Amino acid sequence: MRVIICGAGRVGQGIARQLAREFHDITMVDEATELIERVQIDLDVQGVIGNAAYPETLKAAGADTAEMLIAVTHLDEINMVICQVADTLFKVPTKIARVRAKAYLERANSDLFSREGFPIDLLISPELEVADAILQRIKSPGALSSITFEKGELQILGMRVDNQSPLLNVELNRIADLYPELQARIVGIKRDTRVFAPNGDDKLEVNDAAYVAVSKRDRQKLYRLFNKSQDESRRIIIVGGGNIGVSVASQIEKQGGARVRLIEASSERAEKAVSSLKQTVVINGDGLSRDILDEAGIAGADILIAVTNDDKTNMLIGKLAKRLGAKRAHVLVNSSELVTLAGELNIDAVLDPRSLSVSRILTKLRRGRIVSVQSLEDGEAEIVEGITLDTSSLINQPISYDALPDGVNAAALVRDDTLFFPSPDLTVQPKDRLFIFHEASQTRLVEQYFRTSTNFF
Repeated sequence: MRVIICGAGRVGQGIARQLAREFHDITMVDEATELIERVQIDLDVQGVIGNAAYPETLKAAGADTAEMLIAVTHLDEINMVICQVADTLFKVPTKIARVRAKAYLERANSDLFSREGFPIDLLISPELEVADAILQRIKSPGALSSITFEKGELQILGMRVDNQSPLLNVELNRIADLYPELQARIVGIKRDTRVFAPNGDDKLEVNDAAYVAVSKRDRQKLYRLFNKSQDESRRIIIVGGGNIGVSVASQIEKQGGARVRLIEASSERAEKAVSSLKQTVVINGDGLSRDILDEAGIAGADILIAVTNDDKTNMLIGKLAKRLGAKRAHVLVNSSELVTLAGELNIDAVLDPRSLSVSRILTKLRRGRIVSVQSLEDGEAEIVEGITLDTSSLINQPISYDALPDGVNAAALVRDDTLFFPSPDLTVQPKDRLFIFHEASQTRLVEQYFRTSTNFF
């Protein structure tokens, strides 16, 4: 697919890196010469220097033959205009724009993004997506990550394996026999730097990050098997009073049951946060200051969430918070190079806005009846949700361990609103909603499972 990405900043580069891995034809547009030169070398993509809102710039980027345009410049209004120009002058079929301002995203203004308004097929808002991801993690204490499907009835949790877990050194095939009432299934493992879909005879090792599909009712049982705390986060500290921090605090207030302290260094932002929040205590100060963290009650905090605009500051705040007594620290990091340092700094989880945006874009790119895509581990693996049709090669086939090709594992299946986990006697039927974990190398194979006809490819 021919794709134009307008904006070569961190988000644009993250999207380009993932799409380039899948061998899409990528052209990046930016006014900054140094950024275009960098992406051409680092990502092996084509580059055009110029203002992407100008027709001549889009024409130079190949908009007349592009199948998708993604506008992720720093300005919402420019992204909106880019999509308008791409539609009106070049008839680009699919247009995606990053829009961050809450005023544009309010439901009352939804008609703004339609065929009669700005012709944008998909809006991405990394800040709101990160806020949603944070709320999911607050609801899933002890998990490295949390992805929810089927209105919360199914979750994919990232769980760290310690030396006290009863699942340690147990063949995955045996877990169902040992815990027959447990509706859960280990579908992926990250070991050191490798991410893979395990076979039935694989075993968990200490420090593995296991991706586990689990039903809502059995989540607490799963926590016990991984020796993780089941206590809900009642005392929460947020560092960063921007869109993400205020949005998270506001949602927690609506849900109730937790005490929130928000720290913001800018006095202007702190005042805005005070006017937006009703129950949250807002502290104007430096989140790297021990005195400020003490004032917020860091020693008794269940979780600290660092979401300032600086990756390194977030990492340092997370490390300091853990040293001062916070049970968990989750930090916002845009740089993939810094993500690998989280474990060394005793940080429990990293929030990556790029991966959240990439996941939504990948859903638009996937062929066949694929409903959603969740990118994992910087694109090394994915969770795909798709609907099986009569033409799928999976029909009447089992989906237990080792029944699927290497690099692919079935996580769960929904049939007639009932959730099933793979077992030797469970076979796929048409119209099943199937959830699959797969390594990046198996993307095309998984697409074919949900193809619309035998001649689709």
